[in-house]
Formats: sequence, C-alpha cells, structure tokens
Amino acid sequence: MLFQELSDLFAADGPLAQALPGYRPRQAQLELAQAIESTLQERSTLIAEAGTGTGKTWAYLVPAFLSGGKVLVSTGTRTLQDQLFRRDVPRLREALALPVSVALLKGRGNYVCHYHLGRLAGDDRALKSRAEIGQLRSIQVFAGRTATGDRGDLAEVPEDADIWNRVTSTRENCLGQECPHVKDCFVLKARRQAQDADLVVVNHALFMADIVLREEGITDLLPDVDLVVFDEAHQLPDIATRFLGTSVSTHQLLDLARGTEAAGLAHAREATNWSLVGKEIEQAARNLRLAAAPIDKLPGRKATFEAMPEAQAFDEGLAQLLATLDRSAQLLGVVRDKHPDLAAALKSCLDLRARLFLWSQPDRLGNNALARPLPGLTRDDDPLAPLPSVAGSFELNAPAVSPDLQAPAVSGLRGVPSVRWAELGPSHLRLHSAPLSVAQIFSRYRRPGQAWVLTSATLSVNGDFGHFTRQLGLAEAAAMHWDSPFDYGSQGVLYVPRNLPLPGDQRFNQRFVETLMPLVTAAQGGVLVLCTTLRAVDHIASLLEACFEDVGMDRLLLKQGDIARRALLERFRQAGNAVLVGSASFWEGIDVPGDALTLVAIDKLPFAPPDDPVLAARLNQCRAQGGNPFMEYQLPEAAIALKQGAGRLIRSEADWGVLLVGDTRLVDKPYGRLLWRGLPPFSRTREAGQALAFLREKQAGSHAVAAETLPP
Repeated sequence: MLFQELSDLFAADGPLAQALPGYRPRQAQLELAQAIESTLQERSTLIAEAGTGTGKTWAYLVPAFLSGGKVLVSTGTRTLQDQLFRRDVPRLREALALPVSVALLKGRGNYVCHYHLGRLAGDDRALKSRAEIGQLRSIQVFAGRTATGDRGDLAEVPEDADIWNRVTSTRENCLGQECPHVKDCFVLKARRQAQDADLVVVNHALFMADIVLREEGITDLLPDVDLVVFDEAHQLPDIATRFLGTSVSTHQLLDLARGTEAAGLAHAREATNWSLVGKEIEQAARNLRLAAAPIDKLPGRKATFEAMPEAQAFDEGLAQLLATLDRSAQLLGVVRDKHPDLAAALKSCLDLRARLFLWSQPDRLGNNALARPLPGLTRDDDPLAPLPSVAGSFELNAPAVSPDLQAPAVSGLRGVPSVRWAELGPSHLRLHSAPLSVAQIFSRYRRPGQAWVLTSATLSVNGDFGHFTRQLGLAEAAAMHWDSPFDYGSQGVLYVPRNLPLPGDQRFNQRFVETLMPLVTAAQGGVLVLCTTLRAVDHIASLLEACFEDVGMDRLLLKQGDIARRALLERFRQAGNAVLVGSASFWEGIDVPGDALTLVAIDKLPFAPPDDPVLAARLNQCRAQGGNPFMEYQLPEAAIALKQGAGRLIRSEADWGVLLVGDTRLVDKPYGRLLWRGLPPFSRTREAGQALAFLREKQAGSHAVAAETLPP
C-alpha cells in the first residue's frame, strides 16, 4: 500500500469523510497512519505518542484493515475493548467497504460457564440473598439465548455482582475436554472465532495472560498475528507487573476447602472424611492469617517477606498450610478419575500449593529450592505416591506438581528477581509476588516478522521516552510524537494557587477545598476532583458536602465507592453540573466532552505511595545500582499520571475549562518544571481571579452560542 492511498482515504473528500459524520482531516492522524504503515512493511516496533484528539483509533485501524494480514488490537480496558468492537470497527469496515472479519476475545471470567451455572442452580444453599435468586434466573435465561455468553451483554446483573464468580470458570476449575458442555462452551467458541478472524480485539490483561501461558508452552489462547497494536499502551508496565507475578489469598483457600468437601461428599463419600479434609484446609488458612496479624500495625497493612513481623510464627503457619495441602492433594489424587469435580479440586489444590511454595523461595537463609528441578507426578505415576512432606518446624519443600497442572508462577517465571509481600485485609490475607522488571519477559514475546505499535497520549516525560522503553525492554523501538490539534492556550487554564500548605500539612485538605469552592460555585458545568488516595476521596468529599450545606448549594455530589464506577460516571454525565470525587481509576479512561465537565481539580502530585512494596523494591534496586530513584523512576511515573489526569479536561475542539492543581510543588520545586512542561500547553495562572474570569467568560460565550442556535 502506497502512502498516497492513505492520503486519499483520510482526505476531506475521502471515504472516511463521506461515511463518518463530523469527520475532519487531521495531518497528525495521517502521519501516524503512515508511520504505522511503515512499521508494518518493516516488521518493526513503533512507539507512537499522539495527543488527545489526534484520532489514534482510525490511524491504526485503517492500515490494519488494508494490510491483508492478521491483526491483534489490545486495549487498556474492557470498556474500550467493547467500544472498538461494537462501534469503531463496524463503522470503519462499512466506510471502507472491506470484508474484514473481527472477533472479540476476553478472559474466561467474562463468559458464562454452563457447567458452573448448572452446579449453582442445583445447590439450594449457594445463593446468598433474594437478589442473587433473581440474578441467577436472569443469567439462566441469558445463557439460553446468547450467542457469546459475554456477561457484559447482560445489563440487569451488575458486572461486579459476586454471583459472576460462581457461574464463570477459572483456569484451575475448568474441566476442559472432560466437561459435559464442552461443545457449547462460550470460551472455546470465542477462541475459535479469534483463530479464524482477520482482526482480534483483546485487552492488556488477556495479552499478559497469554505471555504467561506461552512461557509454559501453551499457545492456544491468542492467535499468531502479523501486527499487534497496543492502545492505551502506558498501562502496559503496571498490568505486566501484576500479571507476571502471583497472588494467593485466604479467600481462594477457603473456596478450595468448600469445593473439596462438596466434591468429595458428592462423588467419593466412602474414600475419606471429606468434611474433615475441608475443615483442615480452612483451619490452616485461618491459622496463617492469625500468624500474620502483626502486619495490621504496619503502614498500608503490608509487609515484605524480608520484613515480616514475628517471622518464625508466620513461617510455621505457612509450613502447616503447605503440609495440609499436600495431604489433601494425596487424597484427591486417589479419586480424581471418579468425577471431573474431583479432578478440578485436585488441580486447584496443586496450583495453590505451587504458588504458595514459590512465594516462600528463597527462604530466610537464602536457600532456593527452585534453583534445582522440581519433582512432580506424571500422569502415569502412582497417585498414592507420597508428596514431599514438610521437614522440621518451618523448612519448606518443593511442591509435587504434575507437569500438566503446574501453576504459571512455577513453570514460567522461575529465576526472575521479584519482590514478595503479604497484605492483610479485614477478613483475608493475600500473599503477592511481582517481578522487579518485566522488560526481559515482555520484549522477548515479540516474534520475528511481527510488527508492534504501542500508542497512547502519555508515553513520554517532556518528550523523553526512556522511562517507558526501559520498563518494557524496547530500547531499539522507534519513538515518535504528534501534538494534539486542540488549542489548549485558549481552551484551558492551569491554575496553581499560591498560598496552599504543602500536601503533608494536616491543614491541606481543608485549605484545598476552601480554594476549590469559589471555582465550583462559578462553574456551571461538571466538576471532577481527582485525589491521590482513597482516604483523601472520603475526606475531601465530606468537606465539600459540609461547604455545600453552609452556602445552601443544591448540587449533586458523587463519590467513588458509593456505587459502581460505570453507574457513577453515567450519573455524572447526565447531571451536567455534578461534582465527582474519585481516585486512581478516575484519572484515566473518562471521556466527558462538553459542558458536563468544565473544571478538573487535582489535590496532589501523583507520586506513588511509599508503602507500595513493588515501588520500594525497584527504588532500592535503582539506588543499589548507583542510580537516582527519584529522577529515574518516581518523577517519570508522576509525570505520566499527572498528564493522564489533566487529559480529562479537554476532549474535543469545542471543550474548555480550568485545571486546578493544589500542590504548589508543581511551581515551587525545581523538578516541578519537568512536570508542568509535560502537561498540555494551557494558559497558566496563580491568581484565583484570573481562573474565575476565564470560567465566566467561557460560560457567557457558551450561552451566547446556544442562544444563536435555538430554533426561532
């Protein structure tokens, strides 16, 4: 395909303009499409930062459609994934009149499982409320009429409803080819469609799951493709860190206890006392959480493996739990052929045992059992053969894991330097591990002859892509930038107040809200308040509520956590002048164009919390290697997050508004220049009067335009 063809397609009189209402040609969009076409021809890697409004979606979809090869598009969220599949791709396919076949593929937890749905319906004690009885009926009707089984298509059951966990499968409890419903399996149908389609839309989480499986030698999740496009690519380092690590919770262990007891009593009652087996697993899990109780007094209720309080008691509790899982696996191994539920329980038991053991290595003396080959059962081994026992009070031995049942953590990521920590919740304990770097694992996944495009509005720090490329091991990739077509200087004002205390001051939240209130009062459109912590969300929302009452302001105040995120955003959009206070998940992925959002307020610079074990370990590693952790890691991370938050304000050529940043370090500290220079080029002020005047002027202009467009 010649560049001239792209120019014709993106021209003012081209097929896109004729088919898409409101289309306007953008030079940056055309140049991005041409760069992607070159990347395809050269089978290379392109990192493409394109400002908001560039039109990244069409820029990568048009070359993908015309390439004639197989394409994978990976998005940051399921919401964007659905938008691509249901809106953007069909519109472009129609505009170009091309017979491109497209498939949508999500993780298995998004698809109803016929087997687990039937089990839940047959268990009178499993439903927890009347609401769940109604939800179960809705899911049963849905499963009978849907072609996809995608739970996102069933609006009447909330996506975060707990019942979904019991009517979908996991890799551990999936029965595979032994399932009686295998011919109707929605997961397998979706994967077959993905294998046959020209373009497959996935999300980053599923892409990372595929990396883990390929590390194990399993290659049937995602198809082989000629081009991979990562949209919202700035999320990749964090998602890779999360998915290439491991996590085990006491909730999972309690589920295993209940599942083992239920399967044993139903299908092998005479083999042993299954109620006792379940109780032993449950008690061992609870004992471990009890041994971890001192973590409750630590910052963030987290402790790394090395800094575990009362470590000996914790290690003994973990040893007891591993020994209990060993015994349970032996018993399940004897009867696993009697019923698929027993085989699934064994698989879960072995998986959790393997993950727990991996978390324990190396031990406190520096010995690492993973440095030697793992022993394991094979399918032909005697299931009665003893599993390794726990020798001594807290010496931990390698898990006996059948090769076909090995956990991803054991088989895929052994030898990768990682950080391990425990997190204590009100009713649970989670043991996490995460790689210190995902660069080597991620970069080696790109196969020869495959083109990669990674695009987002926020990949560089003031034009420097080094932080992003180092995180993903993409030093050899070409990196290019295109500015947004928006006129930020006239559309927005960046306001940093002069006299606010530093964020560490106990008076900060009160003074921040006092500074914010005149702008909220003046702003006739919506207000988005972005906080750096959930604690700040609660405090600032309560302060705003009190201020509203004091001045008699009748304004809808929404707070993260009150209702589901999607419902919260929908109420915010519909209200038109609501105030929404949110934290991390609201800093990106929110698109509210027009007067429904005219003021964005950020309380503090988004430096990652110091109690984050992964961050702390990476900073220590950087320091040990002679680097400057603040300049090389903390500041770039904050710059990208700040740019994401600021990007919520201006979403179209007609948008306008004020961005308030309450953290005076943005101006007063030397490093602040690196941060604000990376923001869109808003007009800047430190005077409240100028910000208020801008709001009033723009609102007057908007009203005048609205009056002119009213019908006579």
